[in-house]
Amino acid sequence: MNQPQLSETFLFRQFFDRTSCTYTYLLADTQTKEAVLIDPVIELAERDRKAVQELGLNLIYALNTHMHADHITGTGLLKKLIPTCKSMIAESSGAKGDILLKNSDKVKFGNFELEVRSTPGHTEGCVTYVCHSQSMAFTGDTLLIRGCGRTDFQGGSSDILYDSVWKQIFTLPENFTLFPAHDYKGCTKTSVAEERELNPRLTKSKEEFVKIMAELGLPYPKMIGEFCFNSFVFLLATIIPLIELKMYNERGLLLVDVSLCTFKMGDA
Repeated sequence: MNQPQLSETFLFRQFFDRTSCTYTYLLADTQTKEAVLIDPVIELAERDRKAVQELGLNLIYALNTHMHADHITGTGLLKKLIPTCKSMIAESSGAKGDILLKNSDKVKFGNFELEVRSTPGHTEGCVTYVCHSQSMAFTGDTLLIRGCGRTDFQGGSSDILYDSVWKQIFTLPENFTLFPAHDYKGCTKTSVAEERELNPRLTKSKEEFVKIMAELGLPYPKMIGEFCFNSFVFLLATIIPLIELKMYNERGLLLVDVSLCTFKMGDA
């Protein structure tokens, strides 16, 4: 199988968050300097801003593959650090963003583009971003390396996830490199051919897959409680508009500042 080679003017960086095991991806056209960032994490927004600045790039879009339950997206903070940046997320996610994406939309940066493919199942609003010219795709939590995202909350469905993978990801050319939103074993990438042959869940029949997913018995993600509390705080602030309240996470990072109206539920 021929390994795809990146174009000389295509910049690619893969960043990692140790806390949530999240991958963030920076893509850019080195000629025009236009760049996009996929799945940023709020605690590491300053790292991402610094990388963009050091590389002399113009970050035009910060994208999410879905609304995350294991970390808070960094797109809102990045828009404050880089005012020219706009946020993107799927319209079907129910989240707020500057640009709401639909299936088959194109995200252009310089001479490159990402195709938006709707891949629900982990959540209702999951998408996969496909860069055909570089033979790569960013699968979020829909397809992981030798695994897939859970399907037991946030509108998840094992039936739908199975169809999403087989119809939208496994139909890509076999040599396409796949980059997930997470990995917990130190792996960084895979391919369509590898996952079609070796994925222990998705090589099964749909019926077997649904049974496997139903029997996982996973605990809820750590950040679920924080999201619920954030939503309650925002609701309280809309009822009592004069309230001044700031909330910090365990690492001392400001998450909610109602007095300045910087927090919006589900804001991308």
